[in-house]
Amino acid sequence: MATTEQPAHRLAILDDYQDVALDFAPWDTLEDVEVVVFHDPMPDAAEVVRALAGFDIVVAMRERTAFGADVLHQLPRLRLLVTTGMANASIDLDAAAAAGITVCGTPGSPTATPELAWALLMAWMRDIPAQQASLRAGTWQSGVGTELAGKTLGVLGLGRIGTRIAGYGAAFGMDVIAWSQNLERDRAEAAGARLVGREELFASADVLSVHLRLSDRTRGLVDEAELRLLGPDGLLVNTSRAGIVDQEAMLRGLHEGWLGGAALDVFDIEPLPLGHRLLQAPRTVLTPHLGYVSDASYRQFHGGALQDVEAWLADAPVRVLTS
Repeated sequence: MATTEQPAHRLAILDDYQDVALDFAPWDTLEDVEVVVFHDPMPDAAEVVRALAGFDIVVAMRERTAFGADVLHQLPRLRLLVTTGMANASIDLDAAAAAGITVCGTPGSPTATPELAWALLMAWMRDIPAQQASLRAGTWQSGVGTELAGKTLGVLGLGRIGTRIAGYGAAFGMDVIAWSQNLERDRAEAAGARLVGREELFASADVLSVHLRLSDRTRGLVDEAELRLLGPDGLLVNTSRAGIVDQEAMLRGLHEGWLGGAALDVFDIEPLPLGHRLLQAPRTVLTPHLGYVSDASYRQFHGGALQDVEAWLADAPVRVLTS
């Protein structure tokens, strides 16, 4: 009687929204591994557990799907969890370690997110989305844009991405200032920025760009007081995490006019549902979390994830993440 051999391993690639994961790495070179791609987001933990119960390897795209202790404890077969990038706040690393799950990361593009941040900034300053819509509707020149030269750029968080943003600002002739909780003057000057206090950062900036990691220390860091300091002519750019900014205060500021505008790539709910209040907010430019969504970035993400799986299968895991 003929029998069908089952593969030794089952691998799930999650949240491949654009149906491109198999194009960015040769996943078919894995031997004795069944690869299954999931394209749609999983809205709750119960669905994640149901979908992934039969897999021992999972590749997660950034923080699109959360792996808290409640999920990890219900996936006893899971042995390897790969996240694209080298940090993922949606994975409970302590719970993974307790469950005997190896967690690995991947390289990523250092330029994808800052380039997107600058594109958002420029699109808002020159009103590009509305001007394009107006032109397509038959109107020629329906508004007046704003130049960046001579304006002040405030950078909240001067790490890898923030440093690039500071460089872009300087190249456009902006005065660049920066603040974060542990930023030192020498570090700021090396990045071409002037260290200022937190209040001065918001009060002096014409454009404020957020580049911090979301943590207990940074959650809600930008609240109504800071947004009011930014003022009715100020622009908030956020390509980091929505939770760093008080979303209710930001929405009030936009609707009431005491916040000039917002250029956003990150949201409190992702994917952003139809009917979300931000979709109707005035003076906004919005993109669907595209910061890391580029060809170069995806090649590093998926190529690195494949390397992680190959190394783990050879009992020599690489880029292991621990808390």
